[in-house]
Order: sequence, then C-alpha cells, then structure tokens
Amino acid sequence: MSLRFGRRESGEGPLSEVNTTPLIDVSLVLVVILLLATPLAFESSFGVHKGDPLAPPAVVAELPERVELAITGEHQVEVNGRAVAIGQLAGALGPLLRPGTTRAVAVACADDVSHGAFVRVLDIARQSGAQDINVAGN
Repeated sequence: MSLRFGRRESGEGPLSEVNTTPLIDVSLVLVVILLLATPLAFESSFGVHKGDPLAPPAVVAELPERVELAITGEHQVEVNGRAVAIGQLAGALGPLLRPGTTRAVAVACADDVSHGAFVRVLDIARQSGAQDINVAGN
C-alpha cells in the first residue's frame, strides 16, 4: 500500500474537488448572526412624531446673553467693550454674573499677553460667578 498524493487511483489526473466545508461553515455563521441581529434592529428603531399642524408655534427661548472679555494687555481687560483695569475686573464682573443672570463668559486674548495674565483673568471670572467660560480663538 503506497500513498498517492494528488492523483486518483485510476491515474486520470490531479484531484480537482473543491472543499466546501469552510464555505458552508461561514455561511451558517452569517445566517446565525443575521437571525440574531434582525430583532435588535427593529427594537432600536424609533418613530418620529409629527406635530399638530393647527397647533400654535412653540415659544422659542432666547439664548442667554454672555459676558465678553477681551484681554488687551497685561493689566488691561475689556468687559463687553468697556476698558477695565485688571484690579477692578472682579467689581465689574460682579453685577453681570450675579445669580439669576447669565453666567456665560467668552474670553478673547491678544497674542502678546502672558499665560499668567490670561489664567488670572479666568480665575477672577470663575470667582465672580461665571459658570461657563469659553475661550475665543483668532
């Protein structure tokens, strides 16, 4: 008895049968995945409810006003366009950021201002009651 690789016993030529086992395995795995995923797709869908066309339009709340700070120099800040020395910044921000008013602040900074002065203005704004501080870029 000898081993014959790649030839049939009759000697007609090489074996040319396609191994279909991996193809069937992959196909069955895909069928199982689709069977499991289909109910999940239907559960996660959501409906869009249209409003009543005869209903009055909804009241749109106005966006809150924000306090704009512009750091123009090491010791100079503009609060809503009004120049204020950095020493009086807390006094100028106090009434603008009191509870019950807008507590958002936008800060812009000149290029020649040091990092320390920028952080000092941010600290003063936070201590004065600012809740949302946004840094405006150039």
